[in-house]
This record gives sequence, structure tokens and C-alpha cells, in this order.
Amino acid sequence: MVMSDKLSELESKIGFKFKNKDLLLTALTHRSYLYENTAWKLDHNERLEFLGDAVLELVVTEYLYKNYPNPEGEMTNWRAALVNAVILSKITGEFDLNDYILLSRGEAKDTGRARQYILANAIEALIGAMYLDGGYEPCEKFIKKFVLKELPGIIEKRLYRDAKSLFQEMAQEHVGITPTYEVLEEWGPDHAKNFRIGVFLEKELAGQGQGPSKQEAQQSAAEDALAKKNW
Repeated sequence: MVMSDKLSELESKIGFKFKNKDLLLTALTHRSYLYENTAWKLDHNERLEFLGDAVLELVVTEYLYKNYPNPEGEMTNWRAALVNAVILSKITGEFDLNDYILLSRGEAKDTGRARQYILANAIEALIGAMYLDGGYEPCEKFIKKFVLKELPGIIEKRLYRDAKSLFQEMAQEHVGITPTYEVLEEWGPDHAKNFRIGVFLEKELAGQGQGPSKQEAQQSAAEDALAKKNW
């Protein structure tokens, strides 16, 4: 399929037709693609991601403010849970964004957690491109259709909880111990590191988690420990 047909296909899936196709192409261009395609005339998507992140946060914040009377702290937690990489990358599956991203051959082979981040960043870049091409309204429509529909599930399942803080609170309440975290393993090149971290109650390994940063691996380990302890 030629590139113009692929772009039209994606536009149909997201419900927005770009006047400036270069904006859409830039949103789909990962930094790694430029290393192998030096003749590529467009930039990578990181500046659009920066803009789209702000637009996404504004739309979600406005929606929460208008629809929920809850305190600021609760809404902040809900927003953070809604716009994190796990949720955003999952949402991209609804319009097959992974099929359209331009990656280096090396990045294209990695379908693990690193890809999750690439997809989450790409949806933010897409929102940034939509904002520049069509303004606030199409972005709001897109975010309501694909992102905000996840909010009821996040609230119902309490996915907005900070697992690390909660596990510390529960550990002190149940056993009087403050959890500690240790790196059990790390691998991958500097630009795509992965960490496996254990959370310990003194010498007991209570849970394990992995992620592309120590902070995320710690959160994952705390979630694992909460589930295993049934706290």
C-alpha cells in the first residue's frame, strides 16, 4: 500500500482528515527512523509529542472539572492514571497506530515495553498534529472518543492508586515494616534500559516488577506485592 493510502486509512480510523499531511507524517516518525533514512525531509515526532501532551492534559482536566465535583487531589490522580503509557498504548490498538509508525528496523523488532512507550508518545504526537491542523475541537472529540471512555473503569477498579505508597501504608499497618526496593536485574542499551526490581519486607521478597525505568519497575513490584499479600 502506498503511503498516501495508508495515511487516508489512518485518518478514516481516527475520524479526522488532515489538511497538512506532513503534520500527520511527522507525528508518525520515530527518532530512530531518521538514523536509517537520512533523506527523510521531515522531523521526528518529539516536538509534536510535547505539544500533544499539553493538549491531552487540558482536555482531560476540563472534562474532569466540568463532570466531577471531587477534590483536586482525586482528580489529579485520575488524570495521571488516564494519560499514563500503559493506558495510552492500549488505546492505540483501537485504530492500529502500531501499523503506521515509522521506525528503524531495530526498533521495529522490539515489541515489548519499549514499544508501549513509543505508542504512547505517538498518540500524543498525533494529538499535537491534530491541534496544529484543526485546533482544539477535533482534539477534544478524539480524546473523548478514545481516551476518556477509559475513565469509568479506572475509577471503578481504583487503577489511580499509587501502588508504592499504598504498599508502604499496608506493610506498616500489617507487619510494622517499611518496604525496601532492590534492582535484581537490568538489561538493554542506554536508550532502552529495562529493570527488574524486587520489593522486600526485611529479607522476604514480597513482589517483583519490571519496566523501562526504576520508578515504573518499583510501582510494578508494589502492585505485585499487593496482589500476593491480598492487601
